[in-house]
Amino acid sequence: MRSYTLIAPAKINLYLEIIGNRPDGFHELAMILQSIDLADQISVRSLSTDTIRVHSHHPQVPTDKTNLAYRAAELMVKEFPDSFARFGGVEITIDKHIPVAAGLAGGSTNAAAVLVGIDLLWNLGLTQSELEELGAVLGSDVPFCIAGGTVIATGRGEQLSPLPNLDNIYIVLAKYRSLEVSTAWAYKTYRQQFGSTYIKDTASLIARASAVHSGPIVRAIANKDAADIAKKMHNDLERVVLPEYPQVLQLRELFASQPGVLGTMMSGSGPSVFALVESQQQAEVIKQQIRTTIPNEDLELFVTRMTTHGIKIASSV
Repeated sequence: MRSYTLIAPAKINLYLEIIGNRPDGFHELAMILQSIDLADQISVRSLSTDTIRVHSHHPQVPTDKTNLAYRAAELMVKEFPDSFARFGGVEITIDKHIPVAAGLAGGSTNAAAVLVGIDLLWNLGLTQSELEELGAVLGSDVPFCIAGGTVIATGRGEQLSPLPNLDNIYIVLAKYRSLEVSTAWAYKTYRQQFGSTYIKDTASLIARASAVHSGPIVRAIANKDAADIAKKMHNDLERVVLPEYPQVLQLRELFASQPGVLGTMMSGSGPSVFALVESQQQAEVIKQQIRTTIPNEDLELFVTRMTTHGIKIASSV
């Protein structure tokens, strides 16, 4: 039986602006998404039976149809029934390193890896744009996770425009294991509290989304200026999540008080909080300072860095 092992990086948001409502019920967004080298490892193996199986050692990772990786395999079966009939089912093993329910696209990047893996297993020869179109059916973050790097994401997050790649900017990342923030709750609450400020007409929505392409944070990214990027970071969802979740606010304030931190922000809808720093050495020092201040074992801390790739093949058999 053939198999592929793939690296599936997490993502952080460097920028998240909620512009208005879309006709499909989603929000019109303007975001800057960034891959980081904190990653899961996904193995996809051919089966001789016509089944989909998901395995994971992680107790919080479901192995049934609620797992986005499972749904990615189901989508490929539906879209390519002849290949499914020829090659058979797939066994998916998720070696989980990205925190679960963390606002880091962990489920989305697993699904992206499954799409890429099955494309390889079944010799489909899909282009990146074709894989991204399939990914958009599963979720707004999946297309980005396939490509990775540094991009502007507009629409509901599935329309991608590449930016100059960033790498070797170090990050300290913090997340309480037991704390989850519902993405649906965060966006619904934001709409309830700030919907009156939304841009209403379609032309203005498009114009505002386009304006991000020439915005200050994009210029900082083009200059690869970590300090300037950190100053320009923004996340609208902090306005509703931080008042409701004091632990997230505490992490953000603690990061902000540390010498050597260039800037700090919540990623996506949270509850992960990250800080940008200039070197790995500084990152390790700050990680230790946070651990000393909050010795709670429920708090996960990581040192990672920005990376230029999305799904990557680690090995094949």
